[in-house]
Amino acid sequence: MDLFNSAPVVNLLPYDGFADYYGSVFPAKEAAAYLDKLLVGVDWRHDEVVLYGKKITTKRKVAWYGDREYDYTYSNSTKRALPWTADLLLLKQKAEECSGARYNSCLLNLYHAGDEGMSWHSDNEKELEKDGAIASFSFGAERRFQFKHKNTGQLVEVLLETGSLLVMHGTCQTFWMHALPKTKKVTRPRVNLTFRSIA
Repeated sequence: MDLFNSAPVVNLLPYDGFADYYGSVFPAKEAAAYLDKLLVGVDWRHDEVVLYGKKITTKRKVAWYGDREYDYTYSNSTKRALPWTADLLLLKQKAEECSGARYNSCLLNLYHAGDEGMSWHSDNEKELEKDGAIASFSFGAERRFQFKHKNTGQLVEVLLETGSLLVMHGTCQTFWMHALPKTKKVTRPRVNLTFRSIA
């Protein structure tokens, strides 16, 4: 029996998709160890996005890994996947065990503090498997995470704990956007890993 994953899984969305929140699936010490490993063991790069025809370099850093050299394009910027590290393979296995889905790639985000966030968007790029599962681990600072329905405008919010797992699947990306709001209250870093499937 997994004492650290005994809480029931909760679908945060009231309709039109699934956002299954598992809570913390790693004990605090293991989550802290993963944060330390990921901060130094990942090939972090500043993200470059194109908005309104202008190239912008974000404070947030990103990394893209996968089974093969997959290309992934979002915000008019294309990244090529790096080969898995040992730690990322262990986390991929954990995501697959918990969610029952299979993943071939992972996009990582490093938010140095609460003044870095992510605006409203859906993970519905053409490269991704349609309605496929996206497993999201959080390590480090607790951050608020929001969903907004594209038609009704309904808001759903959750506080993502360190070591927690959130799995979005079904029609979640079709009907809902999600965001990581900025906050001045958070001064510690957070690493987010989103395991996904390139079609």
